[in-house]
Amino acid sequence: MVTHSQSERAGSAPSPASPPDGVVERSRPGLGERLAGFAERSWRPFVLLAAIVVAWWAVTAAELVEPYLVPSPGDTFDAIASRPEYFWEHTWTTGYETLLGFVIAAAIGVFAAVVMVNSPTVEKTLYPLLLFAQVIPKIAIAPLFVVWLGFGLGPKIVVAVLMAFFPVVISMVTGLKSVDPEMLQLSATMGAKRGQTFWKIRFPASLPHLFSGLKVAATMAVTGAVVGEFVGADAGLGFVILQANGNLDTPVLFAGLLIMSLLGVLLFVLVEWLEYLVLPWHASRRGEGTTTNL
Repeated sequence: MVTHSQSERAGSAPSPASPPDGVVERSRPGLGERLAGFAERSWRPFVLLAAIVVAWWAVTAAELVEPYLVPSPGDTFDAIASRPEYFWEHTWTTGYETLLGFVIAAAIGVFAAVVMVNSPTVEKTLYPLLLFAQVIPKIAIAPLFVVWLGFGLGPKIVVAVLMAFFPVVISMVTGLKSVDPEMLQLSATMGAKRGQTFWKIRFPASLPHLFSGLKVAATMAVTGAVVGEFVGADAGLGFVILQANGNLDTPVLFAGLLIMSLLGVLLFVLVEWLEYLVLPWHASRRGEGTTTNL
């Protein structure tokens, strides 16, 4: 004879057990949660930036410094608004040089790091030369590239590559060497080939380090492109800054510096966004979309 309680148990689907107290549940955040998280992370830098602009305006409004030394924010933005085509043309030139130099530096840096990690002889031979090349001031050797390559895009791209190359190769070497030795031993025990070990274990483990180096390289590439333009160019933000400095046109000078900074920030954000897409599993992303029952 089936009792009433037994029939209820037979006819009802088993309900999922609720998680015990203290268990962390992970869920993929929605668009609203992502926007809220972005606002939570970004409001402090925006407040600080606004405070700097207000302080800048207050100093210039009180005439604590001469206008030809530090222009007001209004004069700086007016310089951009009055000649948008002029600044857009030179910004495009510098942005193209920066992006191309950054991509080349990333590709060469990753390749060099892989070769050095797989060959201790190459690492011992190449690493000191890379360090020696890095400590040489790029502004000192940039004129040589102008003599060798002319006044075109070549010297600017080469300087951008030299500036951005070192952070990429160092971070990639560190990442490839930071793999847990037990993982490598396990893959060897299971019969994995060298290429399989690299693509399945070493390369994924090195990506967090690589993206850290790419973020540094992104800002260094902008600096390298502008340094190349300082030496010899007829276009680009470096050319704008030099020309404004010679004419004592500080609003245009500050405008060029501001746009150059924004260009570096934009490339940095682009790399960070790419990191978010490629590394959703990384420890830096684990706090997003996580709820804790206490």
